[in-house]
Amino acid sequence: MKAFILAAGLGTRLKPLTDDKPKALVKLNGKPMLEHVIQNLKKAGINNFVINVHHFADKIETFLKEKNFFDCDIKISDERAKLLDTGGALLHAEKLLSDCDNFIIHNTDILSDININKLVKHHKKNNALATLAVHKKKSSRKLGFNKDKELCIWKNFNTGETKTAKKECKDPEFYAFTGIHILNKTVFNNITEKGKFSVIDLYLRLAAEHKIKAFEAKYNYWFDLGKPETLKEAESYIKNMQL
Repeated sequence: MKAFILAAGLGTRLKPLTDDKPKALVKLNGKPMLEHVIQNLKKAGINNFVINVHHFADKIETFLKEKNFFDCDIKISDERAKLLDTGGALLHAEKLLSDCDNFIIHNTDILSDININKLVKHHKKNNALATLAVHKKKSSRKLGFNKDKELCIWKNFNTGETKTAKKECKDPEFYAFTGIHILNKTVFNNITEKGKFSVIDLYLRLAAEHKIKAFEAKYNYWFDLGKPETLKEAESYIKNMQL
């Protein structure tokens, strides 16, 4: 199993912390976010990683070298020339990811103890193209799944905007996305988009003919570290739990 860690973002919400470093290297209880994510994924048995870079890319590369790449096989997907969003990043990293039947995608600013192995098992059991770890967390933007737990709609509850998949979608159940998902490599055979695009928009298009499934995640903790207030919450939690 391989994991693709999305670490190319500008970290705008975390300014001024990201004025001189990438979001992935913002520290949480003395360790950069990226280190927390790699260590959590290593606990799940993952030792092969692809990490995309853009903002202060050289600092991420230097950090990985200083850490001896955490005794893992780590490849860099270079987006220095242009930030490609989540879908574009996936396509750009195809050559680095397509040697695995399935691979995890994990945002660098998500800290959680979601059971990755249960996510993988659920994904394989359903023979899905993609499986999204979701939860009932409060969020203005949510994904809706039909009775078969297959993606059928995205909704912004603040504006009322919706994006629908061409699939049965009566009385969808809405969940927030955790920022953790698993894909089968055949997804690359179905990407027609080019350049910069969202992976969620890709999922909504592919959901018409493919299984894009929900995995309702159970966990003790989950934090979006991309916001100053939750960064502080997570820091306090980690200190108390001695993680």
